[in-house]
Amino acid sequence: MRNLILGAAATVAALGAVPAAADVKAGVDAWSRGDYATAIDQWRPLAIAGDADAQFNLAQAYKLGRGVTLDPALAESWFRKAALQGHVQAQDNYGLALFQANKKADALPWLEKSVARGEPRTQLVLGTMLFNGDAVPRDYPRAYALMSRASTSGLQSASQTLAQMDQYISPEDRQRGTALAERYAAQEKIARSGLSPASPPPISATGPARPAPQPAPRPVTPVARTTVPASSVSPAPVPPRAAPERAASQAATRPAPVTPPRLASAPKPAPKPVPKPAAKPVAGSGKWRIQLGAFRDRGNAETLWGKVKGRLGGAQPSYVAAGPVTRLQAGGFASRADATRACAASGQPCVIVAP
Repeated sequence: MRNLILGAAATVAALGAVPAAADVKAGVDAWSRGDYATAIDQWRPLAIAGDADAQFNLAQAYKLGRGVTLDPALAESWFRKAALQGHVQAQDNYGLALFQANKKADALPWLEKSVARGEPRTQLVLGTMLFNGDAVPRDYPRAYALMSRASTSGLQSASQTLAQMDQYISPEDRQRGTALAERYAAQEKIARSGLSPASPPPISATGPARPAPQPAPRPVTPVARTTVPASSVSPAPVPPRAAPERAASQAATRPAPVTPPRLASAPKPAPKPVPKPAAKPVAGSGKWRIQLGAFRDRGNAETLWGKVKGRLGGAQPSYVAAGPVTRLQAGGFASRADATRACAASGQPCVIVAP
């Protein structure tokens, strides 16, 4: 009987053992060379044994279909395993994977965690959900705040969506959203410094009291309404983290695996026709400006200006540095109406900048 017990124990140990040659870093090196099969061979036994970095990298491989057959469901499963161990990148990608799989209620708590850290793709996705009332109560100020943060990070699709939002939300909601975006920026800075955990605000940032009812706006349909931007999955895997950091991360960020109740979506209102501008814009010495985009490369901003300057009635460009991006603005408009006409004439997603 003793031999039988020892034999069973040896069998279990053999099944759980990781080959001595398996190494996350070796897999990363193989992946970088384009040798995806070798990378998978390195990561799979480690992932099965519970290594969060290997689980995340294996999820990336299934997401991209490199070295393995493309399988979003398996990618989601491996992202989840790593996310539950506190792997931050896995948490970001797991929330996005759930959203892509139309599991929006399940995605919500993971998106909130990523948003609190300032992850721009999740800010874009959650901001769009909040604006459209998609699986969450509609909340224009918070939607505007999250989209502003994603735009500031240089996510071009967020800048385009923000310009769409500007056409529909009230000045009061825009003002609340701008103030909330400043709070988010401060929270993200604290979260990055590691001084204290950032707690995301509740889904409704405006409270029960609202101004007089407004006509329901047409839902914005940005790039990320049903799909996550292409950058949501980085093709480059991550090297292993140091063991003490992983232990601390697991203790600090392990989420409770509780599925929240599914929230009802608000009905989608009928679209409104957009009136055509009555006259061509004329720029002079006015204080109103328009913003035509935010770019990581100033050269791209200058190229866009070369394309649109002839449509803006003598407006002068401004290249405003905002962290890692350059904002292209055009000024000299006497009123909001003139700036609005300039936006329409530019043919570009556009944001009006008040003096």
